[in-house]
Amino acid sequence: MRAPEVRAGGSPRGELPLVHIHYRRLPDREQVFRQVVLEDAGDYVVTWLPAAGLPKPVMAGGRTVLEPGAPVVWITYRNRWHDVGRFHLADGTFTGVYANVLTPVEMDGGRWTTTDLCLDLWSGADGTLVVLDEDELRAAEAERWVTPELASRARDEAAALLQAARAGRWPGPEVHEWTLERAREAVSRGASPATDRG
Repeated sequence: MRAPEVRAGGSPRGELPLVHIHYRRLPDREQVFRQVVLEDAGDYVVTWLPAAGLPKPVMAGGRTVLEPGAPVVWITYRNRWHDVGRFHLADGTFTGVYANVLTPVEMDGGRWTTTDLCLDLWSGADGTLVVLDEDELRAAEAERWVTPELASRARDEAAALLQAARAGRWPGPEVHEWTLERAREAVSRGASPATDRG
């Protein structure tokens, strides 16, 4: 699951670059998300969504984890099979960390491309830890929208993230460091990815 793009008029001002994320969903849907780059750290890129244009709240572990109009800080990794979003309520309350299992993001300048592989891991601020949407992956397999090899790779990634989370090794320090407050400060300064290291 990837939160919808910036609502009309919601883009932050300043000199920060934009990326257009071409996000494919099985079997053949594609959405394009436009987000501001806050930092390019080499191994990962931090992007900013000031207001999620959701039709309804996102639920995980029986709780609302992302509301319409809520901000999201995204961490997208190079050569990894997942990305990470720091989720909030509309008032800015941090709810937890949401990992999408996906194909490694192809970053070609301001155009990024990836395919969602259904599975997600939710790590809530309340301690909830759960893998989501296994039913979606099974359905994709049944419809032959995904190869057995790709489905297996997605399950391996979700299992590895879950194990690392239980051991306290996930999410990484960059996810903890890129708080909502830091993201808003970076936007207000109009900091460039090369200089915004906090």
